[in-house]
Amino acid sequence: MNQEHVNNLAKGKDFWNEWRKHNVDIEPDFREAQLTDMDSHLVAPLKRRSLRGYDLSRANFWRANLRAVDLTEANLSEAYLNQAILEEADLSRANLQSAWVEEANLCKASFQETNLCSTQLWRSNLSRADCSNALFCHANLGATDLFKANFSNTCLRKSNLQGARLVETNFENADLGENSVWGVSAWDLNLEGSIQSNLIITSKDNAAITVDDLEIAQFIHILLNNQKIRKVLDTITSKVVLILGRFTSERKAILNALREELRSRDYLSVVFDFEKPSERDLTETVSTLAHLSRFVIADITDAKCIQQELQRIIPSLPSLPIQPIILDSQHDYGMFGDFGAYQSVLPPYRYKCIEQLLVSLDDKVIVPALRRAQEIAEKRREFEAHLR
Repeated sequence: MNQEHVNNLAKGKDFWNEWRKHNVDIEPDFREAQLTDMDSHLVAPLKRRSLRGYDLSRANFWRANLRAVDLTEANLSEAYLNQAILEEADLSRANLQSAWVEEANLCKASFQETNLCSTQLWRSNLSRADCSNALFCHANLGATDLFKANFSNTCLRKSNLQGARLVETNFENADLGENSVWGVSAWDLNLEGSIQSNLIITSKDNAAITVDDLEIAQFIHILLNNQKIRKVLDTITSKVVLILGRFTSERKAILNALREELRSRDYLSVVFDFEKPSERDLTETVSTLAHLSRFVIADITDAKCIQQELQRIIPSLPSLPIQPIILDSQHDYGMFGDFGAYQSVLPPYRYKCIEQLLVSLDDKVIVPALRRAQEIAEKRREFEAHLR
């Protein structure tokens, strides 16, 4: 502990921040800190090694040593804690909303019931940290080390986990919905009772591809980037259903409805949204996903990019059933009729509204696609028997 640093902080965060401006190279040391009532109108007496309940919002703790310090219920909102040492610190019920905590050592720290919404934690070490019942909504956890960290009952919705190390991490009953998980390393996770919907497995520069299982997310990503694995698994029967369409803001309701209904039927829906910009070869990516799919649902309402993708998929995958759907008030695009010669392409199912589509999803979409897959397989077996 450096008593000068303790005394300066005791004079209030404004004095502290001004002092830091003129001492940028100093690494503050608060180990075993005891703040005395040096300025009674600014701070209250604090216990040994404790900053409990202290207002440190917007305070500058760059490279500060706060190891094992009690920060329970402290206000650290918008504070600057980059490269700080908070190993074994207690930040339970603290407020770190919108704080900067990049490249910090948070190993074995406690964040129980802590508010970390919109917090920047990029490349920080949270191994063995207790983050149970905390809020990490919109937080940046990119490239973090989450080895054996506890995120049980934690909300991580719409957070960034790109490149994070998830090994033996506990996500029991956690909400991981709409996370960006491109490049994660996920091994031996506890995902019991967790929400894993709409996980984005592509980088921010590519078209969004979403899946509903964290471990499947890593699997699909590997398939998209490893030609040998793709070929090995082409023949494996799966529960993957590829949904193609032009999902503008007006069409999002259809996308979400189809996704939810397929989930309830134990299918893994993979959605390709052509509205997002991409630097990758979209046609190649869609073709790879099609190879993994049991069947394809193609929404040809207001069709644009989907025309090119179907032109690539249908001739090259004659055994893959394609079930088109279209809003009843619209007409098929001009060249769609050319696909009538392919056995894999079923007649388009016309629906008037979302409710009708959902009610008839089994009878008009799923069952016909599965039946067509069986018919194609039987004809292939008959042809092979004839050749023998």
